[in-house]
Amino acid sequence: MDRERHLTMATTAQRIACFFSTSGHSGVDRAAKHLIPALARRGYRVDLLKVRRHGPHLDTIPDGVSVVDLGSRHTYACLPALVRYLRRERPAVMLSDKDRVNRTALLAVWVARRLGGGPTRLVFSSGTTISIDLATRGALERWVQRTSMGRLYPFADQVIVTSAGVADDMARYTGLARERIRVVPSPVVPASLFTEDLARPDHPWLGRSDMPLILGAGELCRRKDFETLLRAFARVRAQRPCRLMILGQGRARERLLALAAELGVAEDVALPGFVPEPYAFMAHADLFAFTSRWEGLGFVIIEALAVGTPVVATDCPSGPREILQDGRIGPLVPVGDASALAAAMLQTLDAPPPTALLRDAARPYEIEASTDAYLDAMRLPRWAG
Repeated sequence: MDRERHLTMATTAQRIACFFSTSGHSGVDRAAKHLIPALARRGYRVDLLKVRRHGPHLDTIPDGVSVVDLGSRHTYACLPALVRYLRRERPAVMLSDKDRVNRTALLAVWVARRLGGGPTRLVFSSGTTISIDLATRGALERWVQRTSMGRLYPFADQVIVTSAGVADDMARYTGLARERIRVVPSPVVPASLFTEDLARPDHPWLGRSDMPLILGAGELCRRKDFETLLRAFARVRAQRPCRLMILGQGRARERLLALAAELGVAEDVALPGFVPEPYAFMAHADLFAFTSRWEGLGFVIIEALAVGTPVVATDCPSGPREILQDGRIGPLVPVGDASALAAAMLQTLDAPPPTALLRDAARPYEIEASTDAYLDAMRLPRWAG
């Protein structure tokens, strides 16, 4: 449906409240970085509700977006301020993300409605495989979250998730009817990325035809399992010259450097830190390797595909199998299997898939296409005027 038709359907300057927990480098932060300004470009008045300082992806607030400080660093403690906001501003929709934030949002909307705050629609979103994520928590916390999801999520007007795997897992784990859960592609890449000629970053390892570069990216933590990537790289390095670069920061940095030294590949491994826009690094790498134990989607896979870089990935829940179309776009290997990963890396370095095939697989996650899907799920016109 085109813009003119949507303009006839929308009221002027409808307000959307975005209540996210965005304090780090997660997929929530990256999706918010793209979705919030895209909603503002569509003519919506967007309020970013602040509980604590937002992460580096939202350091710059775009035009058309207001930051509303709820006056607390803790999600539950901001409930009174959130109720006052809902009664005062009466947004058409409040979009929230992550379980604790979702619970607080539901309670605030319930109270505001009973105090005459208007019919704000509540849309929950979730971007992780809940059963696996909660398996790392204590028994009491698991029980509280599982019970609250099963009892409270049905009261949301819509539940949005990032992949079919996340949707299936949520339905099994919480008892929420699968048809109540809507899969919406995350806003990962701008349209320009599919055709842009990205300048090579200033790093001596990039652009060397005699020394292929394998790239990884993400928080340096247990879930990303860069230990398996290092072990696989050591096997590949034993068979051909190559280098490994892992973008990101986190507590596992020193442990990873120590493992690289133990494996005898330290001179061919670089950990340059967090890079807010990794596209250029990806575009000038020869292969992108994804080794997570679990995910909700796998943003970095999509980013690498969009710039035409081949990908190998673990077949973790959830996301990689959907993005890579059951292995048609790139090899899928068992989680934690360094030998299988090394074999897939060697195979892909020797025979990379066509660039057009890779780019096409990323197109559903283009920002404007995803924004359309979000607005449809929120039952809002695609253009607000």
